[in-house]
Amino acid sequence: MPVKTFHTRSANVIEEIATKSYRSPGALSKQLYERASRVMPGGNTRHSIALAPYPIYARSGIGCRVTDVEGDERIDFLNNYTSLILGHADPQVTSAVTRRVSLGTAFTMPAPEEVELAELLAGRIPYVEQIRFCNSGSEAVMLAVKAARAFTGRHKIAKFEGAYHGIYDYAEVSESPKADEWGESDAPGSVVEPGTPPGVASDVVVLPWNRFEACRERIRSHKDDLAALVVDPMPLGIGMIAPRSGFLELLREETARYGILLIADEVLTFRLSYHGSAHAFGIQPDLGSFGKIIGGGFPVGAVGGSRQVMSVFDHTGSLKVRHGGTFNANPVTMTAGIETMKQMTPEAYSRLNALGDYLRERLARIFRDRGMPAQVCGRGSLFLAHLSGEELIDFRSLCGFSRNSPVYGELCHQMLQRGIILSPRGVFGCLSTPMSEGEADAFVNALESSLTKLTM
Repeated sequence: MPVKTFHTRSANVIEEIATKSYRSPGALSKQLYERASRVMPGGNTRHSIALAPYPIYARSGIGCRVTDVEGDERIDFLNNYTSLILGHADPQVTSAVTRRVSLGTAFTMPAPEEVELAELLAGRIPYVEQIRFCNSGSEAVMLAVKAARAFTGRHKIAKFEGAYHGIYDYAEVSESPKADEWGESDAPGSVVEPGTPPGVASDVVVLPWNRFEACRERIRSHKDDLAALVVDPMPLGIGMIAPRSGFLELLREETARYGILLIADEVLTFRLSYHGSAHAFGIQPDLGSFGKIIGGGFPVGAVGGSRQVMSVFDHTGSLKVRHGGTFNANPVTMTAGIETMKQMTPEAYSRLNALGDYLRERLARIFRDRGMPAQVCGRGSLFLAHLSGEELIDFRSLCGFSRNSPVYGELCHQMLQRGIILSPRGVFGCLSTPMSEGEADAFVNALESSLTKLTM
């Protein structure tokens, strides 16, 4: 069967296709965007959801469906970028939060809900003995890095080229470097983002994903200065390319050998299993960063780990890292998190992950049957399809067609026309518990129809 390719279209054609995705006239969304553009740079405060020519504004969500301000309903396969594992407006979460709001939303005192959620999380994450809450995944990564530096007395951290760990100076290094900034494949350069002091680069050792010997050599070369190695076991920024067999184990062995703390960034991937993604991939880190689903749809972050390492936050002992935040562990977020964690039983994970297997298998079959160069990545309730036949190993192998093609933006609009919410930056999405094979089939059917348009 001949291999089909995707056509490159002019900007005018793409805009025409995009406009059709506003299935109603789109007047309200356009008006809202025009108002937003006058008071917010670019018309939003969240680059990850920007959509050309203007975004579709949401009015409400229930279960796995979202209704926009024009009244059009779509199945949501993004779930606020993976944070809504129970979908929108889950009845139990909504009821519990409504009761909690009526009693007060934030205090200059701790509330019982903070204790209960901490107990729930420590009870299911094998390496977490103690935990502290914050308000975002970015804060959680920042706190983990600070804790590692305070605990070890060292200043450098290691991270992977292309990996996203939030908007923290050190975490952003080499998140999206240009090809002329890469450096050697086995020793990637440390590239800072605009607005970051150049000196930050000297404290970040960048590693190449899935390259055993290069990582071993880089870690050993900097072993005396490295406080921590930050790793997402299945990093979205690196296309959810799975770690090769034994790769994460190598990282654990090398960091343990030299007293370097291993930090698992589970902000997005905690949804992979009842015990989290580090456990799913068979590693025991020293610290973990969490967010998204543990807040039940409200702003949240958390850092957790062994009692010994977490002692750096203990104000009753020899405090090393100060940590405050006006809305840390607020009872509304804690309540939503408690209700979500209670519903996400091992059985709930098994059902949702089986649905993920079903969807990924159907996606792979579509590409195969159509003779299209594509690869389906992901695990559990996460999926990401790369429209490329190239071997995908690490960040650099993604940086051709698969990572940067405008086809993805067009595909997003084709899917919106067919009632599906999908990322505009790739065939990336996630499942929620209200979904069934019916929603998965609807996604696949919409994608098949959209792909036909893209290859015409």
